[in-house]
Amino acid sequence: MNETDLAFTPALELAKLIRRREVSPLELVEIYLSRIQQLNPQLGSYFTVAADLAIADATAKTELVTTTTELPPFFGVPISIKDLNAVAGVPCTYGSPALLNNIPEFDDGVVIRIKQAGFIILGKTATSELGSFPYTEPTGFAPARNPWNLEYTPGGSSGGAAAAVAAGLCAIAQGSDGGGSIRGPAACCGLVGIKPARGRVSKAPVGDRLAGIAANGPLARTVADAAAMLDTMSGYVTGDPYWLPDPEPSFLTAAQTHPGSLRIAFATGILPFGEADANCQRAVLQTVKLLEQLGHQVEQKFPDFSALVEPFKAVWQSGIAGAGLPSEVLQPVNRLLLARTGTVGEYIQAVYAMQMVARQIVSLFDTIDVFLLPVYLHSPIRVGEWTALSPEDTFEKIVNWVAPCPAANATGQPAIALPVGFDSNGVPMSVQLVGKPAAEATIISLAAQLEAANPWIQHRPVVAIH
Repeated sequence: MNETDLAFTPALELAKLIRRREVSPLELVEIYLSRIQQLNPQLGSYFTVAADLAIADATAKTELVTTTTELPPFFGVPISIKDLNAVAGVPCTYGSPALLNNIPEFDDGVVIRIKQAGFIILGKTATSELGSFPYTEPTGFAPARNPWNLEYTPGGSSGGAAAAVAAGLCAIAQGSDGGGSIRGPAACCGLVGIKPARGRVSKAPVGDRLAGIAANGPLARTVADAAAMLDTMSGYVTGDPYWLPDPEPSFLTAAQTHPGSLRIAFATGILPFGEADANCQRAVLQTVKLLEQLGHQVEQKFPDFSALVEPFKAVWQSGIAGAGLPSEVLQPVNRLLLARTGTVGEYIQAVYAMQMVARQIVSLFDTIDVFLLPVYLHSPIRVGEWTALSPEDTFEKIVNWVAPCPAANATGQPAIALPVGFDSNGVPMSVQLVGKPAAEATIISLAAQLEAANPWIQHRPVVAIH
């Protein structure tokens, strides 16, 4: 297997090759670091490359392979961490030049679990400023670009993570999703992305200032990789404000299990935003046809998220104020959101309203197992496409683009983005599957069935092979 093939080999397969001593952790790290050096200037997918730390870790792990029989599941597999999460000794900028010298002295909880699983961290991937936007173009950094077509965004806020995996600059990536920030980049870049159920992945050692709407999760090339990584990330940590029991059996087992005949609803648009564009509708309708061929019961529904829009905005934008950065260092849209942030009492009222609407949304699942939706309402935008707009107009466009995503954040339900084809610009098209509360296993099993019926792993972006 040549170096390019290794760079695009699924993470679970790499772990097997390491165990069989057909490739070493050090060889893999050197392959990925070489690709990062070559391609990251075009892609802007990494803010920080932790080459020395990665090589030291890989060297130690390479020696261990020959002396240890008991190895964790992803031993020696290179991974990236989104630059909203703390890795000890590595800058954590949150997409802001004001924080270039912010170097944590600790690993956050999800990074601890990632290290315990045996992963080797290559560096910190690009994010939009404070994780706020569905594109990744923070001031002071190169914009992240889509490896399938460099003129287009890889999405956001986990845009760097998605671009890195899609271009073969890491085997798998950690991201986070507070309103579509895993699912959107996965959709833009042709990856599998899971937003776990609320409480599945701990936020230790910190608290949660966004009323439970955000979650850490995986971006991967295959459903099995994403499921296995979610297994490693999951679990209660003492003091978590909400949590779920460990899955039994594992999510990886779910990816290898037939889902049975499921009751599935679908929509090609949502109220009050209207229909998705032709590309996104086509992705949903193609998937509907495939689901019917696979023996599932499929019906069309028309979800109305109108009552969710304003309270969700209020809760979501409160994260800007919670970051504690002064207005003058923020990008214009975040400055606008900071100015719009209400009082503590208004925040509490918004949380209450959001929770009441969330109950209504979850009730849709009393008669169905899965809801099939577009990920976004139109295809990816070009890099810089909204730069000349006013902050108010930009924010309105953001809200209208990502509209199918926030409902699952508000309810805490699990959702998975899955690639299904390409649009007319050569950029991937995807759909999302939303499951019942705490039912990741169902959507993982269904996604694996769809993946097997419509394989994607053979596709590679042109930029990645130069």
